[in-house]
Amino acid sequence: MKAITDLPAGSLHGTRTQHGTGTAVAADPVDGSGIQRAERLVAGRYRLRSLLGRGGMGLVWLADDELLDRAVALKQMVLSDPLAEESRKAALLRALAEARAAARVQHDGAVDIHDVVKENGHPWIVMELLSGLTLAQTLDLDGPLPIGQVTGLGLRLLDVLQATHRAGIVHGDVKPGNVHLCDDGRVVLTDFGIACPADGDSPWPEYLFAGSPAYASPERLRGERPSPASDLFSLGATLYTAVEGRSPFERADLVATLTAVAEEAPPTAQLAGPIRPLVEGLLAKDPHRRLNADQARAALRDVQGQALA
Repeated sequence: MKAITDLPAGSLHGTRTQHGTGTAVAADPVDGSGIQRAERLVAGRYRLRSLLGRGGMGLVWLADDELLDRAVALKQMVLSDPLAEESRKAALLRALAEARAAARVQHDGAVDIHDVVKENGHPWIVMELLSGLTLAQTLDLDGPLPIGQVTGLGLRLLDVLQATHRAGIVHGDVKPGNVHLCDDGRVVLTDFGIACPADGDSPWPEYLFAGSPAYASPERLRGERPSPASDLFSLGATLYTAVEGRSPFERADLVATLTAVAEEAPPTAQLAGPIRPLVEGLLAKDPHRRLNADQARAALRDVQGQALA
């Protein structure tokens, strides 16, 4: 099974400017991969300001929408060969698939897609600019989150995941780097770049794995079609990381990480307290034994009720 894994990424939508908060990364010059310079005007409308983050599938920029006078985030799709027509067509299809998947989710916990535009044949996704930091950045800065905060986070992520699944979509890449904690309290799931239809009738490239192995479900690593249960495993790994401050399956190298996800029980959670059974239930290797969304919600609400009693 061929694997495409993520590169390290910064904040995808926030930046410490008048537009919001987050961490900006120095912008790269144009090079052989087609990466653009800051200040470039895209599609006659969007002025690039700074590079916010990068991953295996694209780069995300802070930009000014000069027509509507607002700040936005622009995702530039990475092309395997910027000069090849086939590469540009493949990138456009990826961009459209990502934008359409996110746009189908009618929930304020899913990143809002404004448009898909082309510049010199290269596709760009125009998204809302989010304030705040990703969960991954928050953990790097502050360490593990309190149980009460993780419980609320879990409930909000369950809400958006259930909305995603009702829309017939499997997100496929739930992880701390794709969970955005906004300044206004919103919890937003971002990056639908490898989302796929949830129904079993649509084509699925079984030979291909894309995403973050430490947060992927065992069945995905076996090349099976992702399902809502796969997203719930990733949610469990994300909540484990939030409360413990470390990934349950991240190891020193890729092979060890894949082995841990597929075969090893996660290390016993030391800080999870009353949400430990929930996390363990979500991390069941067998998707048929894994907690479903309703069971997970009931468990989280029980923990909230105990805290208030």
